[in-house]
Amino acid sequence: MTDTTVWRIEQGLYLIDQQFLGVPGVIGSYLLSAENDDDLALIETGPTPTIENLLSGIRSLDYDPAQIRTIIVTHIHLDHSGAAGQLLRHLPNAKVLVHPNGAAHLIDPSRLLTSARRIYGNDMDRLWGEVIPVPEDQVQVVQDRERIHVAGRTLMAVSTPGHAGHHHAWFDIDRRDLFTGDAAAVRLERVPYVRPPTVPPEFDIELWRQTVSTMRSLEPERLHLTHFGSFDDPDWHFDDLLSRLHYWYGWVTARLQQDTDEDTLVSELRAFGDDELVKITGSEDLVEPYELATAYYMTIQGMSRYWRRSQRS
Repeated sequence: MTDTTVWRIEQGLYLIDQQFLGVPGVIGSYLLSAENDDDLALIETGPTPTIENLLSGIRSLDYDPAQIRTIIVTHIHLDHSGAAGQLLRHLPNAKVLVHPNGAAHLIDPSRLLTSARRIYGNDMDRLWGEVIPVPEDQVQVVQDRERIHVAGRTLMAVSTPGHAGHHHAWFDIDRRDLFTGDAAAVRLERVPYVRPPTVPPEFDIELWRQTVSTMRSLEPERLHLTHFGSFDDPDWHFDDLLSRLHYWYGWVTARLQQDTDEDTLVSELRAFGDDELVKITGSEDLVEPYELATAYYMTIQGMSRYWRRSQRS
C-alpha cells in the first residue's frame, strides 16, 4: 500500500479510493501504467466532490495527473463519470472513452442532471457537486468489442446492459482482468455478499441476466469492481449476483402485486437486506457503505419501474 487510499494490485495497476463522503471503500478508480512509459490510463472518474482525493492518489504514486491520456468511463451515472468535465481541467491532453449511448450526455449533461434530480432531490449537490460538459473533441465513442491499446494493455469494450443501457465492461485480453463498472454489481471489503444496484430508469433484469452470461463467456480470472476492489472468484461472484437479483426482484414484484406502496417496500427490504448482510459479515460496519454504494430506495424504484413497464407491454 502506497497511501491510505491507494492500493497496488500488481505492477502497473492501482486502485484509488475516492473516499466518497468521507467513507472508504465505496467508489474506486483504477490507474493503469506501462513500465518505462509515460502512458497512463484511468478507469472511472468518480463524482466531482472527490476529485482532489483522486488527484492526490495519482500524485502519491509519483505520477503527474497531466500524464493521463485516456479516461475510460464504464457508463455515465454520476458516481462513475460525474467528474469527467471538471477532471479534464487537470488532464488537458486526455480523451474520455464512452459507450455510444452515453457520449451525448457527457457533452451536454442537462438531461442527465434533470433525471438525476428527480431521484436525488435536495441531496443532488451534496452528492455529486457541479457537473460540467466534456468538450466534444475530448469525447471518443467506443463500440462493442472494439479494442484499444493503453498503458501496455489491450482492453476490449464489452456491451453490458441491465444496470444501464449505456454500459461497457472492459476486458484486459492478455491478463484476463474484467473492469466491471456496475455490471457485476456491488461487493465491499471482500465479503461474500453481492448486492445488485437496480437503479432507475434503465434497470432490465432480462438484459442483466444476458450480461452475466456475456461476462462469464470471457472467462475472466479477476473482476475489478468500481464498488469496490478486485476479486478472484468470478464464478461464485456471478452466482451470488444472480441469486440475489432474482430473489429480490421476485419478492418486490410479489409485494407490488399486493399494491404495497414503495415507502413500505423500502423499509421492508432494508430490514431484510441489512439483517442478511450482518449475518454474513458478523458486523454492522458495512451497512452504511453498502447503502452509499446502492441505496434501497433506488433498488425499489428501479425494480418497480421495470415491473410496471413490463405489465404494460
